[in-house]
Amino acid sequence: MPRAFDGLRVIDATHVLAGPFASYQLAVLGADVIKIDRPDDPDQVRIQGPDRALNEAGMGTTYLAQGANKRSLALDLKTEDGRAALRALLETADVFVQNYRPGALEALGLGYVDMAALNPRLVYCSVSAFGHNGPRREETGYDNVFQAISGLMAATGTPEVAPLKTGAPVVDYSTGYMTAFAIAAALFQRSQTGVGQHIDLAMFDATLMLMSTHVTALTAAGKAPRPEGNRYAVAGLGTYDCAEGKLMLGAANLRQQKRLWEALGHPEMVKQSNNERFDDYDREEALLARLLATRSAAEWEAFLRDHRVPAGRVRGLDEALADPQLDYRSVLHDLDAPEGRDGTYKVPVAPFLMSAGNPAIDRAPPRIGQHSAEVLAEAGFDADRIARMFASGAAAKPE
Repeated sequence: MPRAFDGLRVIDATHVLAGPFASYQLAVLGADVIKIDRPDDPDQVRIQGPDRALNEAGMGTTYLAQGANKRSLALDLKTEDGRAALRALLETADVFVQNYRPGALEALGLGYVDMAALNPRLVYCSVSAFGHNGPRREETGYDNVFQAISGLMAATGTPEVAPLKTGAPVVDYSTGYMTAFAIAAALFQRSQTGVGQHIDLAMFDATLMLMSTHVTALTAAGKAPRPEGNRYAVAGLGTYDCAEGKLMLGAANLRQQKRLWEALGHPEMVKQSNNERFDDYDREEALLARLLATRSAAEWEAFLRDHRVPAGRVRGLDEALADPQLDYRSVLHDLDAPEGRDGTYKVPVAPFLMSAGNPAIDRAPPRIGQHSAEVLAEAGFDADRIARMFASGAAAKPE
């Protein structure tokens, strides 16, 4: 079955994680994504990860996580030939996504106004740190910086160890998803109007979206978020020490807390409102701690599952990837190990299944410039001009 974005051409001039992850999500749904790599200045994620040999080869694991299903064109946009090649591609493209500093591409004649004149149907998406207006428009930033300045770090950890950043680059990946959604929205609107538009997406704004409940609690109720670690305002939510391992309880609503206390043999602890739970927090916490310490986390997980109480043993990533539930989903895809190595490795694809046209990976992450010659030819450049571009450094292919 065709996928949602089959036939869509996306030119991806982004780097690091957020932008490339956005185009990756379009790619696994069928879009032809052409990644613009800089010949002498590789995307920093190509040289990041725990495997030094892969980093040296420009195929670091951080890049491998969202590099599949794309073609790589190594192009120097500081050269006239490089800019001409990009213009030729954008003349017929559906989407252009870039995360250069605001004003940088405009200075090269590659801004939205110029490209919209070339191709009025183009959806031109700019991802930046703070957006294209305001006093901070020219600043840059990364996931950890946005976690710090947004209040996210201040709300993470315990009172003793806060602030802490999260263990995963949640700002980068959530920004990537928000970018993909914005592009999809603009494409849907284009299907109605026939005209593309400019998307101005800021990572700082995206981070505040992750803080939505905290923003509203502060501004509507005057309650600033506090670093509560693995605890919540009510007992039955949070992490508890067991005879072996730790258990995360998720008895969030009144029905679930009722089932929890009845399963544990303490129906007298059932509350009729969350305010009652707030008031009896200390007593409930002490009782839960005593009860849960009598069995292993694995035993409690199975027991509470049978009683329809959300609970999970705290696991490492290796255990999570071994969960048999994943055999019934398509979230992970096996790719042949890179650089001639034996075996395979896994990459996440998408967190959903569709009744037709599921997200899928068709090709491995490319080396820098792996598809330069074929993409330039598709853009209308003849063999002599392509050879001259390779010789001048305006474009490049793998050595």
